[in-house]
Amino acid sequence: MSNDKMTEQMTNADGFIAALDQSGGSTPKALRLYGIEENTYSGDEEMFAKIHEMRARIIKSPAFTGQKVIGAILFERTMDGDIDGTPTATYLWQQRGVVPFLKVDKGLADEVNGVQLMKAMPELDTLLARAVKKGIFGTKMRSVINAANVEGIKANVAQQFEVGKQILAHGLMPIIEPEVNIKIKDKAEAEAILRDAILAELDKLPAGQQIMLKLSLPTEANFYKPLIDHPKVMRVVALSGGYSRDDANAKLAQNTGMIASFSRALTEGLSAQQSDAEFDTMLAETIDSIYQASKAG
Repeated sequence: MSNDKMTEQMTNADGFIAALDQSGGSTPKALRLYGIEENTYSGDEEMFAKIHEMRARIIKSPAFTGQKVIGAILFERTMDGDIDGTPTATYLWQQRGVVPFLKVDKGLADEVNGVQLMKAMPELDTLLARAVKKGIFGTKMRSVINAANVEGIKANVAQQFEVGKQILAHGLMPIIEPEVNIKIKDKAEAEAILRDAILAELDKLPAGQQIMLKLSLPTEANFYKPLIDHPKVMRVVALSGGYSRDDANAKLAQNTGMIASFSRALTEGLSAQQSDAEFDTMLAETIDSIYQASKAG
């Protein structure tokens, strides 16, 4: 797989990143929203087989191509799986023109100083080496900010960049995701602290090195423009964070240069019970609405 072509697509192409990376804890909920109840499968293997079928159905749908979906974030088991006998990442790039990313974090630690850092990842180097072999372009990892706490937010961003450097060392592009909880009262203050903390870390990166950022949609439109315009940032993508698709799209369209990386907002309205025609029509409309909002911004 050509990394240059992937880099070009991720840097300049119109479109958005599909987040297909719900992991163990959130999988039953994702399946339930898709119309598959917990009493229809037993154990993790069956559960993950069901979610893989759902993701494969999305990826193979006619509208799911690099023309509008420029990248997709995969869960580790999805990367290890196949679509029609082809490894998922290879299928995404070669058949759909979609750049594959991998979610690498192992979930969140308990809250300290108003933030939840990522749990330790002792196996990360092994996973990253596998990802490279599988043709993955980049990674994504999430931590959470629940309060405008300077010490907590700085620690959160420092951890993200520290792990980001480990990822860069494998030749992969890290998507750094310090999510600001959209429900907190001091969201705007938290965003101001976060932006300063990210800018400080970017200044420490060597010249010529780039990362990507995945951030909650800001309270004030274009608040993250200094990050979007920063030479060390390849792209800034937005998470839907619990907003409905319509709300997320409306907010995204107000932010110049920011593109979507939606998970729930992408699969909203899709169901296992739909015929392929119904499913494909619904997904095409969804993809187009998120694409237009990403482009408008």
